[in-house]
Amino acid sequence: MNSFIYVTHFTPRMIAFVFVGLSFMSALCSGTEFPTVFVFGDSLLDPGNNDYIITLSRANHPPNGIDFPNQVPTGRFTNGRTIVDIIGNEVGFTGFLPPYLAPNTTGRVVLQGVNYASGASGILKETGALFGGRIELDEQIDYFANTKKYIISILGTQNAANLIGKAIFTVSMGSNDFLNNYLIPILSEPKRALIPPDVFVDKLISKYSLQLTRLYSMGAHKIVVVNVGPIGCIPYVKDILNLGRYGCLEIANQIVQRFNERLKDLVAELSTNLKGSLFVYADAYRIVNDIYTNYKRYGFDVPDAACCYLLGHHGGILPCGPGPVKVCADRSKYIFWDAYHPSEAANVIITGPFGSLRNLRNLWKLQFLGINLLGSV
Repeated sequence: MNSFIYVTHFTPRMIAFVFVGLSFMSALCSGTEFPTVFVFGDSLLDPGNNDYIITLSRANHPPNGIDFPNQVPTGRFTNGRTIVDIIGNEVGFTGFLPPYLAPNTTGRVVLQGVNYASGASGILKETGALFGGRIELDEQIDYFANTKKYIISILGTQNAANLIGKAIFTVSMGSNDFLNNYLIPILSEPKRALIPPDVFVDKLISKYSLQLTRLYSMGAHKIVVVNVGPIGCIPYVKDILNLGRYGCLEIANQIVQRFNERLKDLVAELSTNLKGSLFVYADAYRIVNDIYTNYKRYGFDVPDAACCYLLGHHGGILPCGPGPVKVCADRSKYIFWDAYHPSEAANVIITGPFGSLRNLRNLWKLQFLGINLLGSV
């Protein structure tokens, strides 16, 4: 039975259900304590893959990681944990999903899962070229193919197929295809003059469809697809365009919303056409936009500026190091850690704490029955 779960509204504590609920479903079905998880994405989810390539998009330097265990800058583009880290802790992982390129990502640790996410990467190969090295989504999927072969070498063909078929695949891509491709100031003006926004969105969706279908053909049957957030409101954009505290680049958010609408349709289409698949469309745009709009309600004092900064009214002109930077006094009061990325405090709210086993069981039952979840939970 094919299932499509569309989450259209998030409360502060609820977005994690698409990940945690699916993870719990996998654990119950497989009879194992924890599920296997494979993650594909950009700098929002990168656990340090970019530490191992030649690139300008790196975060393996202080003050990044100042709130991570042991205050270690691991290559995560935030002060602490990413969304994937927090969700993993909620489901019971004692550590963190390892970056694919880390030399110690070998042996049976791979059976718990692998994170392929890479800063500056996108759906399209050319996205993020200004940064030099990055692992675009096609290459991330190539790396998963290597992981699959490795798992087969450990478990054998049938057991490997069972593990991958029950695993959770999380894919979060698209932000850089706008920020570091189609919407680059000045450099992308010729492209925008030749390619209307709708045509560019069509190109993205067509490519994304091939990539998600390829994952399915490699054995991925439970796939969470996360949409793109309101990129027009990040400190980088606000400083580049000299926007006020509550101003956002609406044209950027409008293009992203067109992409998200098409992505929702694509996920529904794939769920219908790909036998035995379970797709979840996670509407991150809505919760992030709500946090930004109602920041006081979520406990933040500063909605528009980077906690780690050097230049710019909003701290959005330069990245968070390397080199001398300033860090805000109370990181828990800032939505943004740097010019592009949320703080750990924001990531915690985006994922939402999930401590109730009963709630997890209820979510699992709904998903197991293939019920479309419309509205809040």
